[in-house]
Amino acid sequence: MQRIEIRSIDGAEILQQLNEFLEGNIVEQWGEYVLEFDNKFGKGSIRSIAFDWGITLVDYNVNFTEDTKIIFSVGNASPIEFIFISEGSLEYQNSSREGSYSFERYQNIIISSEKLSKETYIFPNNTSVKVNFIYVLPSKFIKKRNNNLTYLSKGLLSLFNQEENVLPYKHFGNYNLKIADQIKQLQESYDHGIVRTLSIEGQLNLIMAMQMLEHYNYENNLGLPESLSRYDIKRIHKLSGYIMDNISEPLSVSALATRAGMSPKKLQLGFKVLYSKSVNEYIRQLKLEISRDYIKNTNDSISEIVYKIGLKSRSYFSKIFFERYGILPTEYRKKVRKE
Repeated sequence: MQRIEIRSIDGAEILQQLNEFLEGNIVEQWGEYVLEFDNKFGKGSIRSIAFDWGITLVDYNVNFTEDTKIIFSVGNASPIEFIFISEGSLEYQNSSREGSYSFERYQNIIISSEKLSKETYIFPNNTSVKVNFIYVLPSKFIKKRNNNLTYLSKGLLSLFNQEENVLPYKHFGNYNLKIADQIKQLQESYDHGIVRTLSIEGQLNLIMAMQMLEHYNYENNLGLPESLSRYDIKRIHKLSGYIMDNISEPLSVSALATRAGMSPKKLQLGFKVLYSKSVNEYIRQLKLEISRDYIKNTNDSISEIVYKIGLKSRSYFSKIFFERYGILPTEYRKKVRKE
């Protein structure tokens, strides 16, 4: 396992210390630092930019060749960290907590550690990970005019007021694609100079606001159409098993939504979060994967297999099989048997 130790929460210094290990190249422009590397350690880019009132963005778009442990020693600072993973996942450990936690894709995460503690993030090997860290230093942010902190929920307000009795703090909230869409816009900013800097700062504030809103709704049991709870995720996992067991049956979105006990819109959102596909795209891919196994491992005719996976048209099946695998079902059977 690769191990990197960081002794700062300053964005530029974080990149410099990462680069001592990663041996890449750091470029600075308009106050924005970008570390790029492509070598034996992996491939990717890490960006940092600092703003007034104690706010710093560090985002990672990386794929390491080995499991990579990045350990942060926070010193006397206890920044509030707004974390959101757009791709992949992370394992998290803290020296003041027992055990480890999984940070999952599209989940809203807000944490803050005790002073002098260590935080460890483990990036899995050969896995693309895109993750945003927004660090906020409460001691600086609280001096901002019109910060309106009194409107925050009790937990977050205690963090901004630097009440140490609430540390270490963790919020593993709902799964939210609306935040993911906003972060995608942040990552695809193509402006230059002051326009770019102002654009990034504005989007950063909007992302923080959306993460705070999700936190508020989570604490007050207020569901939103664009968010999913852990319970929703479990229901969709269970429904996926039902689809597998009943692949030959008619599987409409409305019927599946009723079975899962959620609206069709929320069901579609859940499949997008878990599988990056609509419900119908997921079902079609599953039918094709099952049909491929039937063709390879049974003597059933193509027509029988089409019936078993719940399709009515053999010609349609051949069409979508070819689109997926680049070969017709009959030719695929000949090929695997020859091999």
